Amino acid sequence: MFKTVLAALLLIVPLSLQAQTAKPASPAEAATTAPAPPPQVLLKTSQGDITLELYPDKAPKSVANFLQYVRDGFYNGTLLHRAIPGYLVQGGLYTRDLQPKRTRPAVASEADNGLSNLRGTVAVARGADPNSGTAQFFFNLVDNRRLDFVGSQSGLTWGYAVFGKVIKGMDVIDKIAALPSRALGPFAGDVPNPLVVIENAHVIGEEPPASASSAAPAEAAPARTTASKGKKSAKPAKG
Repeated sequence: MFKTVLAALLLIVPLSLQAQTAKPASPAEAATTAPAPPPQVLLKTSQGDITLELYPDKAPKSVANFLQYVRDGFYNGTLLHRAIPGYLVQGGLYTRDLQPKRTRPAVASEADNGLSNLRGTVAVARGADPNSGTAQFFFNLVDNRRLDFVGSQSGLTWGYAVFGKVIKGMDVIDKIAALPSRALGPFAGDVPNPLVVIENAHVIGEEPPASASSAAPAEAAPARTTASKGKKSAKPAKG
């Protein structure tokens, strides 16, 4: 009898210890271990709303740079100034007067992150130097694989860094691309008519930034685009 009771106790104790170690995590503990959802940004434009989901795991520098501009209110009142049907829509630097705003220092290119310039993705615009991207970005209207990273030999082979995608409002971007375009200000063409204004940009779930006053124009001359309407060899302009 004694041996039977002792054996039963020996079975009960390990089971009770196992139950204690397998205690479900509290909601607070679960919250600290669950991965954070990817940040999303809402662009309210004069042609409609566009919602972006960003890839901080693949392009941490590009995402952090873009989010800082959004939180600073930098994009409020800037234009989507360049639209080439069948190619891209670009913006993020010029005011309604087509004057460039002063930007923060450029970020290193993350074009080698394995992401492709597919339709609906958003990427960093830059100049000939792969590491010259600042505030400008562009939306891919089609699968622009020729803009992907190929190698580090030159600016041509570096490609353009994808850092997010459109999850809502691609129809708005297509509508912008279909607008008539014209030459205006420093641009030889591809400026949508009427002008397309980013009225407000904010991180979803955060308080929208106060409207930023117009920043002083950049000291450098505006970067010239290298394409006329419809040329598929066009490159996104400097950042």
